Amino acid sequence: MRNQAFKLTDGVVTIRKLRPSDRDRMAEIANNKKVADNLRDAFPHPYSVADAERFIAMCRKHKPAQVFAIEFEGEYVGNIGLHVQDDVYRKTAELGYFIGEPYWNRGITTRAVNLICEYGFRELDIIKIFSGVFEYNIPSQKVLEKCGFVREAVLKDSVLKNEKIWDEHRYARFKNRHE
Repeated sequence: MRNQAFKLTDGVVTIRKLRPSDRDRMAEIANNKKVADNLRDAFPHPYSVADAERFIAMCRKHKPAQVFAIEFEGEYVGNIGLHVQDDVYRKTAELGYFIGEPYWNRGITTRAVNLICEYGFRELDIIKIFSGVFEYNIPSQKVLEKCGFVREAVLKDSVLKNEKIWDEHRYARFKNRHE
C-alpha cells in the first residue's frame, strides 16, 4: 500500500496519491467560498492553480502519504487526509477533507472517510481518528456519524471563522472500541 501506485477503492470511490496533473481541477473545485467556509483559514480563498501546485508538491513529500485525492467515477473531486499526531498523541490522527460542491450530498464523502479510516487503522497503526467540525457544518457532522464517529465534545467559542466566533464539534472513531 505504501508504493507509488497506492490506491484504495470501494468500487465507487477511490483514494489515491495526489498527482501534479490534479492541479487544474483542484483549483477549479477548491475556488469556492462555500468550500473555504468549512475549512481552516490556511485553505486560501480565492484558490488558484499556484495554490494547488504548492499544496500538491508539499503533500507529495510526506512519507508515508498523509493527503490523498478523492476520485468518483474516475474524476478528481476532492482531498482527504490523515495527519498522525506526535508525542503522547502518536497513536492518534486528525482527519480532514473537502470535496467540490457539485459532488455534495451524493455519499462520496462518506465512502472516502470510511476508506481513509480503514487505511489509517490498518497501515498507520493508529487507534483513534478525530475531526473538528464547525458548528454550522451539519452535513459534515452527519458524514462522520454515518462513518461510526462519536461526538466527544463541543468546544465552546473556540473557532474564529469569517470574523465570527463558533463552537467546534469534536468527533472521534476508535479502532477497537464500539460505542
